[in-house]
Amino acid sequence: MKDLSIKKLYYSISEVSKITDMEQYVLRYWESEFEQLNPQKNRAGNRIYTNKDIQIILHIKSLLREKKYTIEGAKKILINLKSEPVIVKTESGPSIENENIPISQNESKKEKFFIKKDLKEMKLLLEYLLSLL
Repeated sequence: MKDLSIKKLYYSISEVSKITDMEQYVLRYWESEFEQLNPQKNRAGNRIYTNKDIQIILHIKSLLREKKYTIEGAKKILINLKSEPVIVKTESGPSIENENIPISQNESKKEKFFIKKDLKEMKLLLEYLLSLL
C-alpha cells in the first residue's frame, strides 16, 4: 500500500478518496456541482488532483457533513471566501496553502512555519532537478 503521508504534486482519484475518506463517485459528483473543484486529466483521461483540490474537497466535506450546509449554501460560501488566502492543516500531513478556507489567527504563526519549511524543501528539489538538466 502506498504511503499517502508523502506529499506529491498530483494524486489519483483513489488516493484522494483514501485521503479525504470520501467515495470516488461523490468526488466526481462534487466536480459537477462546485466550479472550484476542477481536477486536470492526464493523457489517459484519468483525473489528477493537486493539494489545492484536496483542500477544496476537505472544505466542501466540512461544510456539507459537519456544518450541515446544503450544496447551494456551500457553493455560496466557497464563492464568498474565494479571495481570502489562508492555510489549513490536514490529517495526512503538515499545512497546505489554500485560497478558500478561513483560519484562526492563533494558528497562523505555526502554519507560516510549515509553509516556509515546505517552500524551502520545494526550492531544494527544484534546484536539484535544474542541476540534472
